[in-house]
Amino acid sequence: MKNISIEIIPRTIEQFEKDIVTIRNNFPDINILNIPDLLRLDIRSWDVAKIAKKYFSTVIPHLRAIDFNLREPFKLISFFKQNNINSVLIITGDKPQDMSKKVYRNSCLELIRIFKKEAPDIKVYAGLDQYRQSFRKELDYIEDKRIAGADGFFTQPFFDIKLLEIYLDLLKDYEIFWGITPVLNETVKNYWESKNNVFFPSTFVPVMEWNVNFARKAVEIITAYKSNSYIMPIRVNIIEYLNEIFKNTKK
Repeated sequence: MKNISIEIIPRTIEQFEKDIVTIRNNFPDINILNIPDLLRLDIRSWDVAKIAKKYFSTVIPHLRAIDFNLREPFKLISFFKQNNINSVLIITGDKPQDMSKKVYRNSCLELIRIFKKEAPDIKVYAGLDQYRQSFRKELDYIEDKRIAGADGFFTQPFFDIKLLEIYLDLLKDYEIFWGITPVLNETVKNYWESKNNVFFPSTFVPVMEWNVNFARKAVEIITAYKSNSYIMPIRVNIIEYLNEIFKNTKK
């Protein structure tokens, strides 16, 4: 496998740093850190990215295009350069439900273009949502992002090996990080189905054993394609989950 990225949510600075130190010490093959930017949290992804740079050479903070007034100079680019943050993941972003936070009518394409024009040395990733629309429309949208300047893509998590293999084959010439996350109860399963239009295979069971077996199989297939994994340990003990996935491959 080329790279393994892990996503860590910065709920507090102290816990965030503790988690990434533990991961770095115990799982040296995990070489890229992704940092989502969640409106419900006070900590912004780019602020903790400079902390994470002490432990990971590649840190990828997420930016939501609708959060920024792109008619003004985009000041975060200078922050990225000053702190040697050399990658970013740009998404359009969902509007907040209560609309208490101001948002703008931007798409990810606009912010991708700004980054590639003003900071061509910064690697720009975009999202790939295999559940959003038809294969054809999503592939066309990926191409729009590539033309705008996206260097690679991070997917939504997969739960079906057959679907993963279809996309791996269709996009084998792209730089893509393929998403894996555990779903351990019916409430979380219902969330993915209702919020993100995810469909689960008939064999799915919301228990750790099923999720670990799926993750191992997914990593094996992704490795065979010489591509990259993107692990999102949501609502789970991070170290226990990673140990189960990689316990036979740890150095």
